Amino acid sequence: MSKVAVIGAGAAGLVAAYAAAKNGNEVTVFEKNEKCGKKIYITGKGRCNVTHECTPSEFLSNVVTNAKFMTSSIYGFSPEDTVNFFESGGLKLKTERGARVFPVSDKASDVSKCLENYCKKAGVIFKFGEEVKNIEVISSTISDIITSKDKYFFDNVIVCTGGKSYPLTGSTGDGYDFAQATGHSIIEPKQGLCGLNLKGIWFKKLQGLSLKNINLSVFYNGKKVKELFGEMLFTHYGISGPVVLSASSLINRYDLNNVKLYVDFKPALNYEQLDNRILRDFESYKNKDISNCLKQLLPSAVIPEILKRSAVAEDKKVNSLTKAERHSLLTNIKNFDMLILSLRGFDEAIITCGGVDVKDLNPKTMESKLIKGLYFCGEVLDIDAYTGGFNLQIAFSTGFAAGNGIKD
Repeated sequence: MSKVAVIGAGAAGLVAAYAAAKNGNEVTVFEKNEKCGKKIYITGKGRCNVTHECTPSEFLSNVVTNAKFMTSSIYGFSPEDTVNFFESGGLKLKTERGARVFPVSDKASDVSKCLENYCKKAGVIFKFGEEVKNIEVISSTISDIITSKDKYFFDNVIVCTGGKSYPLTGSTGDGYDFAQATGHSIIEPKQGLCGLNLKGIWFKKLQGLSLKNINLSVFYNGKKVKELFGEMLFTHYGISGPVVLSASSLINRYDLNNVKLYVDFKPALNYEQLDNRILRDFESYKNKDISNCLKQLLPSAVIPEILKRSAVAEDKKVNSLTKAERHSLLTNIKNFDMLILSLRGFDEAIITCGGVDVKDLNPKTMESKLIKGLYFCGEVLDIDAYTGGFNLQIAFSTGFAAGNGIKD
């Protein structure tokens, strides 16, 4: 029987603890907070998007950073395995639009309770309110851990301390310190799945406008990097919403001065189809103001900005619009450009991108190649994915790989 310490009682830590305990190991979880899964409680706006209903290969296509490293662990504990795991533990799940999986209860707290119950039944010991301060290593092997209360000996230590996002939940970057102190490299942490501050002030008039079924194209140095379809929201600082959150994880390591975003308000129509649609509307609004005519096509709040960018007066009559002005309107409806000022802060970012460099780890077990008996899993790793339950699945899969890799 090995003595295993798990640092952090979040999604990755709880699965790692359970997996290690079911293998016959003596497992102790150290958590600086007063309870398990504090960050789980706020995921999915309190509902917890547990995973994404997809195959492992589909999952990997949604991993932004280090998908290849994830291959072994996602096949070892797939989204289907996650669903079966929770439902076997008494938590009923449902699949919603976009293949996102949630608890039927819509309570993130039920996810935490299910994970905690699994651990307790497997004999896991919890030490709440006890912060790990240091991991001691002798001859490239785990020796002791020092906490705010005591010093302990363990054969194996699994670090599942999360990243830097939502620091009030306890994710303050402790794992990076442990990693660096034991010789591991850290890829600079960046905010991921966060809103974007835009340049200018024009967007303030659009605050609260929610757009559905739009395309958001991401360009870097003039080349298209990604096209995302879905929902977007204008805010007091710029933009947010699912497509923006995903875009943020793509661009957070770019020079933002060289990034440009384009919104296509009518992705279902190509230029010619949109032109024909506008011409039909013009026939019905011949003697009306252009601003009124466009209300059949666009949200009212965005029309003034599109007209301004097209150099068309709001009170210009439809029958006096030139062909050049019409094509300028088309361009701005299909390619509404936005410049980024900065990412929103870690206090708002859903995840952290960057972290422990995976080249120092065994992808099958998450064990360090540098220190025997030391493991890293979850958000502390330099692995991240788009929004939609993928990041929690990364936590579950890497946590299972780490815990399951420690045999009795």
